Amino acid sequence: MMEQYNKEARVTLIGAGPGSSDLITVRGLRILQQADVVLYDALTDVALLEEVDGYIPKIYVGKRCGKHSFHQDEINALIVENAFRYGHVVRLKGGDPFVFGRGMEEVEYVESFGVPVEVVPGVSSAISVPASQGISITKRGVSNSFWVLTATTKEGGLSKDFQWAAQSSATLVILMGIRKVVDIAEEIVKYRKSYTPLAVVQNGTLPNENCVTGTLNDAVHISSELDLSCPGIIIVGDVVADHPSFFEDAIQRVVGVER
Repeated sequence: MMEQYNKEARVTLIGAGPGSSDLITVRGLRILQQADVVLYDALTDVALLEEVDGYIPKIYVGKRCGKHSFHQDEINALIVENAFRYGHVVRLKGGDPFVFGRGMEEVEYVESFGVPVEVVPGVSSAISVPASQGISITKRGVSNSFWVLTATTKEGGLSKDFQWAAQSSATLVILMGIRKVVDIAEEIVKYRKSYTPLAVVQNGTLPNENCVTGTLNDAVHISSELDLSCPGIIIVGDVVADHPSFFEDAIQRVVGVER
């Protein structure tokens, strides 16, 4: 029989930010420190777990390509189970839980058991990771808007929204698409010039952050320089040309071809 603690079952869904542990919000950190149990995902900086007392259970429920991972149904069930067992569950999710984080799925499931849920928004990687590389996803006279898209749909293919986004002049920010960089570039280049700037950032805001820049035409070369086991963010649009290494990388590629 499961041991039952004499505490009210409740859940707080906290966005941990884009990577670095010090980019969690003040509210998120304060509530994290009040947890009776923490369920954290693969994109959470484990340094945040040091903010919680050592005796507090910390359960990894990450989903990563190529590694053992939990299905969403299993995560949902674990949240409720631990709420009834321990009391206050903090569900710690990378970025913002409502930006392709399945946060609402978890809220709806937990609330269906009569367990109250509080949501603490997080700093979204879709905006903060490009910013950490000096890429502003909007810029007066260059880009007046942006699309945030996922390359990983429930059906497995690229969303039809790519067609609409690519036909606009907006900056495109694409999450969960590292393994599909070439496919993404081939789709976008149907509607934009092949020399449209492109950047891929991995390990955003962390000490080992890496950014590769180029154009849609360079997608195959860019893909060869990526760690395909590591998630990242793809940015497409003229704002990428502001990255310090954009023109330097372009020159090196031209010299490499000439040689």
